[in-house]
Amino acid sequence: MTGPAFSTEHAFTLPLGYLDASGTLHRDGVMRLATAADEILPMKDPRVQALPTYLIVILLARVVVRLGSLPQVDPAVVEGLFSQDLTYLQELYNRVNGLSPPTVAVTCPRCEAGFELEAPMPGESAATPWNGSTRRSPDSDATSTGPTQS
Repeated sequence: MTGPAFSTEHAFTLPLGYLDASGTLHRDGVMRLATAADEILPMKDPRVQALPTYLIVILLARVVVRLGSLPQVDPAVVEGLFSQDLTYLQELYNRVNGLSPPTVAVTCPRCEAGFELEAPMPGESAATPWNGSTRRSPDSDATSTGPTQS
C-alpha cells in the first residue's frame, strides 16, 4: 500500500513566532490537512457556542501538529499567538484545505510592479463583464464612476 498522492502535512514558519513562558521563541511548525471532524466537533465546544469567533482557536489547536519544541499545541498556545501569526495560520489553513482561491504572481506590463491576483476557481468565469452598474440601490450614498482609463 502506498501513501496519498498529495501532501497531508505542510511546514510553515510564523512571521513573528510564539513566545513561551520561559522566553523561548517557536517559529517553525507543521499543519496537517483538516478532517470533517476537525470542522464539526469544535461546534459542540461551549467556548465556540458562547463566542463563535473562538472556532479558529480550536481548529488551529487541532491541525497544528508541531510548533517549535513545544510538546503540544493546545488552545492556550493558539490564544498566545501574536495577531500577525494568527492571521498567517488562518490564511495557511484556508489555503491548504482549499478554502481560498489560489493566487498567481503577475507583473504589470506598464509599470512592472509585481503583485498577486486571485486565480479563478474551477467553474468560475475568468472575467466578470462590467456593465456600468454597481448593483446598489439608487438611494445608496456610493457612486460609481466606472473604470478609469489612463
